[in-house]
This record gives sequence, structure tokens and C-alpha cells, in this order.
Amino acid sequence: MKKNKTESLTAEKGLFTIALTLNGRPAEFRVKPNEFLLDALRAHGWKGTKKGCDTGDCGSCAVMFNGKPELACMIPAVTAHGSVVGTIEGVGTVDRPHPIQEAFVEAGGVQCGFCIPGMVISAKHLLENVPDPSEAEIKKALDGNLCRCTGYVKQIEAVKIASKKLRTRRASK
Repeated sequence: MKKNKTESLTAEKGLFTIALTLNGRPAEFRVKPNEFLLDALRAHGWKGTKKGCDTGDCGSCAVMFNGKPELACMIPAVTAHGSVVGTIEGVGTVDRPHPIQEAFVEAGGVQCGFCIPGMVISAKHLLENVPDPSEAEIKKALDGNLCRCTGYVKQIEAVKIASKKLRTRRASK
């Protein structure tokens, strides 16, 4: 029988120590039994993952969780023990933005910016799996990422621009 990865966790003073790979590096967090991954990330300085609705409806807290975009506000932190997690901070930096981040800026798809981390995470997953997506595939990938500032046209255009940038980059290697 496969052992549950949280069975090995023990609490000390009411807190569990979870070990995970975060943005490609080992990390440990002490978390409360009822704490969600979103709150644990933010408490440990990873503020790029936004806290929007806290009910799994807006997408601003999306992270890569074991290779798929997931909503960090819905993941109990203790279940992240042994997992691989990627946040927006692991995608690119101010000095070296990822082509997807560049495309969002170029397309004018960033207004207040609150929804952008979740959209970039979703777009990155899409483009890693479908390098030249149709508009319908882009819409499906971004579905669940709510934006109160736009009509989504510029974000969809940003994913198209990013797709072209990434395909050009791959072709030149």
C-alpha cells in the first residue's frame, strides 16, 4: 500500500514542518494544521501569489503544483509536504522577465496587476504543453482567472505574443 506523504509529518507546538521544492530549491515551512498553501507562501515572503477571493474562484493565487496550475487558497499546506511548487517569483525577475511576462506588458494586458500572477502561471503551463495554441485553447487555459480591469482581449493577445516569442526562441537554439 502506498504511504500517504503527510503520514510522516509530526507537529511540534501545534505546527507542522513541511518540506517542498519551491521554485526549484528546497524549502521548509512551519505551518498550522488548518493553514492553506497560499497563506504559508505569503507568510514566508512569497508575496507574488495574490490573495483574492480565498474561495477558489478568482485564480489570482494560482501556483504550479506538481506540474499543474492549482489554486493555492484551496491546498492545505500540510498536503504540500514533498511537493514541487512554482510561484510567479520562479517564472522571471524584474531584471530578467520571462517572455510571457514581457508579452503581457507589450500587449497592455497588465493594468492593476492583481490577476497577472495567476494568468502568467496558467499561460506558462499552456505554452509548455501547447506551443502554438488556438484562441479557444488560450481562453480555456485562462478560464478561472478573473480580471476586474479588462475584457481579457489584451491578456489573450499577450499569450499569442508569448507563444510566438517562445517558438522563435526555440527555433533559434
